[in-house]
Amino acid sequence: MIGVSLIISCMAYVDLNPVRAKMAESPETSAHTSIKKRIKAAKCNETPLNLACFVGNPREPMPQGLPFKLIDYIALVDWTGSS
Repeated sequence: MIGVSLIISCMAYVDLNPVRAKMAESPETSAHTSIKKRIKAAKCNETPLNLACFVGNPREPMPQGLPFKLIDYIALVDWTGSS
């Protein structure tokens, strides 16, 4: 599970870079980030193309994707960005 934590941490770091650099007001308004694509797609009940999908909690058999829930990732980015 350490690998997943590292991947999610790196994703959040990259998704928050434009906000911290004052190039965007929020992650969902930032250009060229996966969080913006994920939020936009989620609002339309779609999955963004060319991005690994979130498949939820680890289980057997594990489907292909990130073993994390999208809503939890968005909350993590929101919480990390407001700290």
